[in-house]
Amino acid sequence: MTANVAEEKTPAVPVWNDPAQPVTARVSALIEAMTPQEKIAQLYGVWVGASNEGGDVAPHQHDMEEAVDLDALLPAGLGQLTRPFGTAPVDPALGALSLMRTQARIAAENRFGIPALAHEECLAGFAAWGATAYPVPLSWGATFDPVLVRRMAAAVGRDMRAVGVHQGLAPVLDVVRDARWGRVEETIGEDPYLVATIGTAYVQGLESAGIVATLKHFVGYSASRAGRNLAPSSVGPRERADVLLPPFEMAVREGGARSVMHAYTDLDGIPAAADEELLTGLLRDTWGFDGTVVADYFGIAFLKTLHGIAGDWADAATAALRAGVDVELPTVKTFGGPLVEAVADGRVPEALIDRALRRVLTQKAALGLLDPDWNPLPPALDGADLDDPDALRGSIDLDGLGNRELARTVAEEAVVLLSNDGTLPLAGPRRIALLGPNADEPTAVLGCYSFPQHIGVHHPDSPVGIDLPTLRDTLAAEFPEAEFRAVRGTGVDDGDLSGISEAVRAARDADVAVAVLGDRAGLFGRGTSGEGCDVESLTLPGAQQQLLDALLDTGTPVVTVLLAGRPYALGRAATESAAIVQAFFPGEEGTHAIAGILAGRLNPSGRLPVSVPRTPGAQPTTYLGPRLAHANNVSNIDPTPAFPFGHGLTYTTFDWTDLTVDNHEAPTDGAFTLALTVRNTGRRPGTEIVQLYLHDPVASVVQPVQRLIGYTRLDLNPGQARRLHVTVPADLASFTGRDGQRITEPGTLELRFATSSTQPRLTARVTLTGPQRHVDHTRHLHAVLTPDA
Repeated sequence: MTANVAEEKTPAVPVWNDPAQPVTARVSALIEAMTPQEKIAQLYGVWVGASNEGGDVAPHQHDMEEAVDLDALLPAGLGQLTRPFGTAPVDPALGALSLMRTQARIAAENRFGIPALAHEECLAGFAAWGATAYPVPLSWGATFDPVLVRRMAAAVGRDMRAVGVHQGLAPVLDVVRDARWGRVEETIGEDPYLVATIGTAYVQGLESAGIVATLKHFVGYSASRAGRNLAPSSVGPRERADVLLPPFEMAVREGGARSVMHAYTDLDGIPAAADEELLTGLLRDTWGFDGTVVADYFGIAFLKTLHGIAGDWADAATAALRAGVDVELPTVKTFGGPLVEAVADGRVPEALIDRALRRVLTQKAALGLLDPDWNPLPPALDGADLDDPDALRGSIDLDGLGNRELARTVAEEAVVLLSNDGTLPLAGPRRIALLGPNADEPTAVLGCYSFPQHIGVHHPDSPVGIDLPTLRDTLAAEFPEAEFRAVRGTGVDDGDLSGISEAVRAARDADVAVAVLGDRAGLFGRGTSGEGCDVESLTLPGAQQQLLDALLDTGTPVVTVLLAGRPYALGRAATESAAIVQAFFPGEEGTHAIAGILAGRLNPSGRLPVSVPRTPGAQPTTYLGPRLAHANNVSNIDPTPAFPFGHGLTYTTFDWTDLTVDNHEAPTDGAFTLALTVRNTGRRPGTEIVQLYLHDPVASVVQPVQRLIGYTRLDLNPGQARRLHVTVPADLASFTGRDGQRITEPGTLELRFATSSTQPRLTARVTLTGPQRHVDHTRHLHAVLTPDA
């Protein structure tokens, strides 16, 4: 009897808190119990900054929004916390404590005990003070190494989860269409297959660590007119389908991404944030995506202020919800009071709220945020004395040895040797002139979404938080017997010519001149590369070309090193430099990688993820152009690049031989099988990157001259050969036909095994036979390149 009474007094666990119940039942019960205001509270975030004393977070006062009153908001609940670590320099341990205490408060102040989902930027590593600054995505593309990128992303994700973060706003899957665009550094490259495979690997790495990966920017953002940020995009349906969408499609299908961020742009007058065919019809109904769609920051409000398709905030919120946007970021605006009022007066059906809410709560359930044993304590603080914040300071290391070694490996694989007359590797020079604005600049290796460049620049009194050796530091370590003379010559973009004469004198007195040029990452015009830092032409910023030309005139061998966020036309230096080394913001270990390549300790293996232009004004152009986009007799402008997509040299040589084709014909639902042999014919170990391009000579719709459909890295010792077996599904020849459907059609194709997009080594002519065939999102996406053991 006593036992029965005790059982009756034990409160029942609500359905939504019961992990034994199906997630759908838990979420449905919770939605049924919530008021409209509580529902809507789960559909927005609040931008906050963690406390450096370990106390509650404070709302971030952004100049685009009015102040937020957390005390007024929290009783209804809160969907997300925006960038608690990425708003100001905060010690990671105290930031984790601050986030933990805030999560406890959020859960305690709403009726259902639901914590917020915390998100952060992780475009080039966790964007937090003291966290490892990895190479930017353009460098990921230069590695042609998805396995390595997956490892890097997993490390980034583990650091984020350790301190209580749930979602990462990466990767960027925009395909470069115009190198003048400031955000080129954030992209993986100009080829959709490279972007897709590297980006999907990054997604897999984040998700393996329990972080919700967010694909952005869906879709068309990188195709803005004249490379201007947020400018309209002139993209036809085939370019969208065959160039811009494939990376997102692969990352959803193979990567398991749980979130997508809409783009700011509009395509043919329809803003992405209000595009129901895109966000619901394609993404969900066709591809089967079942995660959350989040707004790019302020993107829903932009439907009123920038796009002019909404008359008020409630109209903007309604348009986004109908299209399929589930969460307003970075802070509450249109999904707040205006949406509550619109539901109350019947302008917005509550079912629309419930649809978005179901996706948000399903994700929170998957993260364990609805479980009865949920605990705000993050793993990194487990066992720590939480009552002594001062003792916690410095106890969490987000830049440990393992991270730095991984960052260095990525940088080493990403550095591209564009040209070399034999000067590299340097043979113990006695006098080295180290010239240019980036030779002795610690932050020259960082992109605009690294914490020091994104946030740290606004806090000049705060230490950088990570070790950033300059190229002068690392070269001095490689050549301890050499005499160095460092002269800045000119600034990155100040146009100052007064220091060029001193740089010239230093070059004349040296055995070799190393000119270290390029960009300074920043935001909205505060840099030469980065978000809102678009350029009118691809001339080197400031007076750097004048400096470079003056150095070339000295007669001393000039090794040009570029630390940049985009490719630049180099004028006469493209052919007159003794060597050119391209590094796309290679991260905190980047100068070690560059110095190692200059010294010959490392053999370069990076390949260009974007073409390097010959002239500064031939934009927009990429290697993916059809015949009319290439040099011809009907235009005096020659867009031929100085260095093509996929190009990169090494310190050894390779022979490609013995191409065999098992079947020269295959049906439109079949595959071709081929094989070739690659041998290292040099005297050093090296890495060859075999690239496979498809050329379709005659098609019913205009096609690019060629496009990448596969690649692999081969590490070979001197004299070593490996046989590479290749399977090419007919699906890879598919494209969007005249009726808007993807088709594979019969006809002759060329499969080109190449070292770059302009340097085929072996070519097989094959034929697809049989009827034209429609294919869809279930088609084969990869050629399989398998080397013998």
